[in-house]
Amino acid sequence: MTVIAFLGAGSVVFTRELLADILSFAELRDVTLSLHDIDPERLETAEAIARRTADQLGCRPVITTSLNRRAALEGADFVINSIQVGMYPATVRDFEIPAKYGLRQTIADTLGIGGIFRALRTFPVLAGIARDIEEVCPDAWLLNYTNPMAMNIAYLARQAPKVKAVGLCHSVFWTVHDLAELLDVPLDEIDYLGAGVNHQAWLLRFEHRGESLYPKLDALLEKDPELRRRVRMDMYQRLGYFPTETSEHSSEYVPWYLHHDEEIARLRIPVGDYLQISADNVAEYHAVRKAMKAGEPLDLTRDATEYAPQVIHSMVTGTMRRIHANVPNYGLISNLPEGYAVEVPAVVDRLGVRPERVGDLPVQCAALNRSFVSVGQLTVQAALTGDKRMVRQAAMADPNTAATLTVDQIWELCDELTAAHGDLMPEVLR
Repeated sequence: MTVIAFLGAGSVVFTRELLADILSFAELRDVTLSLHDIDPERLETAEAIARRTADQLGCRPVITTSLNRRAALEGADFVINSIQVGMYPATVRDFEIPAKYGLRQTIADTLGIGGIFRALRTFPVLAGIARDIEEVCPDAWLLNYTNPMAMNIAYLARQAPKVKAVGLCHSVFWTVHDLAELLDVPLDEIDYLGAGVNHQAWLLRFEHRGESLYPKLDALLEKDPELRRRVRMDMYQRLGYFPTETSEHSSEYVPWYLHHDEEIARLRIPVGDYLQISADNVAEYHAVRKAMKAGEPLDLTRDATEYAPQVIHSMVTGTMRRIHANVPNYGLISNLPEGYAVEVPAVVDRLGVRPERVGDLPVQCAALNRSFVSVGQLTVQAALTGDKRMVRQAAMADPNTAATLTVDQIWELCDELTAAHGDLMPEVLR
């Protein structure tokens, strides 16, 4: 029987979607679902969701829960990681403290000050998860959803190279999905290839029946000035390849937009957007918990299946699929640094996740990615070596931070965030 462990199962909305996707596969209806969270109330809610989902879908998986991570990992074939270290209060600190210095952020979970400090408080927990997997379920695949994706996968590659870790993110798929709707082209008739780094990959090929769809997008942009008022559209028109993450995300990975009031207005950038998203997630958690207690049914309708259920189904059944995955760059993208995490196409079947070599990215895309990667490399190295200066150097290398603050302000900001996050930070970096 296939055993799937959920770490951070208390992320109930995401857990609900993953469970619905997994149990919708006929071959996975009798799996064992091992749920783990460090919050008893959230774990209780996750269990209620799992049982309600199974009842509504008419299947009978084995469902277990544990506040003990090692117990939850026992016998696991797959480990789905969706933890958020520090939860909503840590997210608030990542926004409010930099804002005092005049540093604007939108999502703050991937790069920049927010991404750096989210990574640093996540790494110690990732190291513990990796140790437990090596000791309890060494053959398991670790399917990571936790951000900052690229930093986390790069850290695991250095800290625990024996763990079979792959990062899964839906940004490439949803980019193509949304462009298909915009261009009125059937999604299942589009062929595409994305590559780069997570949240800053590029649609290198975007075709319908062998013809590039970029000219059709160009014509639409030419006719619609309002459509041009988005960061991704602006970047696409200037760089020639469409970025595979939202405009909100994309705006804070480059030095051009967030510290210009006129650019924020022109491109309608929602500064601080993730604070409201996070607050909405907390509210939705309480709404779902209330619905579970009231015996209300869950809405299990889905537009598309997440990657983790597809990966599990392919490995269990041998059904071949092609996805985009985040893995260490060992000869995959030749003009990005070796060993750091990249996002590339990958084939999945019983043999596992097998990434495909892309070769060189277009030089302008690789140039932006290298700036992105430099921040992550310094952050990972800071955690591995305990060098506090490297945390500040990572912030100095960040395009948005460097375009906004002086070096003295950057160091002061890092000092203040380190103190504010306290015990969540690695002890050697406090």
